[in-house]
Amino acid sequence: MVKASAPGKCILFGEHAVVYGQPAVACSINQRIIVELEEETKFDSWRLDGAILNLSKHPHIRFLRDNLWPEGQNPPLKIRIRGTLPPASGLGSSAALSVALVAALQQLRQEELNPGIAGSLSHQAEAFAQGGRASPIDTTTSALGGFIVLSDTIERSLNHIGERTLQNQDDSTTWQLHSFESKIPEDTYLVIGNTGIRGSTSKQVSKVAALLSEEPERQVEIEAIGSIARKGIKALRTGNMELVGKAMTENHIVLRSLGVSSPELERLIKAAAPSSLGVKLTGSGGGGCMIALTKDPERTVGAIEMEGGRAFISPFNTPGVRIETLSSQDNSRQ
Repeated sequence: MVKASAPGKCILFGEHAVVYGQPAVACSINQRIIVELEEETKFDSWRLDGAILNLSKHPHIRFLRDNLWPEGQNPPLKIRIRGTLPPASGLGSSAALSVALVAALQQLRQEELNPGIAGSLSHQAEAFAQGGRASPIDTTTSALGGFIVLSDTIERSLNHIGERTLQNQDDSTTWQLHSFESKIPEDTYLVIGNTGIRGSTSKQVSKVAALLSEEPERQVEIEAIGSIARKGIKALRTGNMELVGKAMTENHIVLRSLGVSSPELERLIKAAAPSSLGVKLTGSGGGGCMIALTKDPERTVGAIEMEGGRAFISPFNTPGVRIETLSSQDNSRQ
């Protein structure tokens, strides 16, 4: 048996505007997906959590199996998935699963863990699962951990760590990926609040596109989000958390103006604001999650849960993908 885990992510700045060439900033959170693999000895088919693996329902697993553990050349495997990252919440659970699965398969192949390869292959798997289109920000953040900036150009003030290109029919998309070091005080945390409502990324992206088509002058709001993101990056690098929080709140105000918030998100954001340095939705909106930057995380969690949300605390600089040590309980199942 082998075991690997990878973290989820949240978007601190730049959602929606990134579609129009502005930078987006993500950071890893300490909620993780854990993947365990072992050879299947009783049956001649792959198993997922005890049931026969239906590859049509798990195209990202199919892509990684075909590329790293081809059927016919290797024995079938049993896959067990667990973790603390809520699914379908905008926190990158699918990306974390793909990244952790790559790491576990690398280990089975007796290869050293390579987070860069894990990020690249898992991005390809996510694109395969999503019909050819997927941003690399989730998979890169999950693989490497820390802060990741996605842009359509190289940001000279940041550490450029590479690019990702996807070919989709007659066109291709290229993204530039960056990282940076931060000076986050140890007493500052993120609190993630989950509305429990599943938002549709494609629906929200289409809503913003339609708005900009009908009112082209509102492109200024997209540019404002880009400016806010760059201010936020600068504040994160210097550890000025008051400015980080202010930028988060400003970012949310613009996103709300674009129509991608929801009554459920607004209730949680309003509840968290008094105990936080900054609050905003995270991800595409329309549901999903919000985040709060706070020095009083327990109070912030309580406020969110009083409004019906589910909340959890995450420190910054959570590590990326890693191989997990097998416990005595794991060994007893082999």
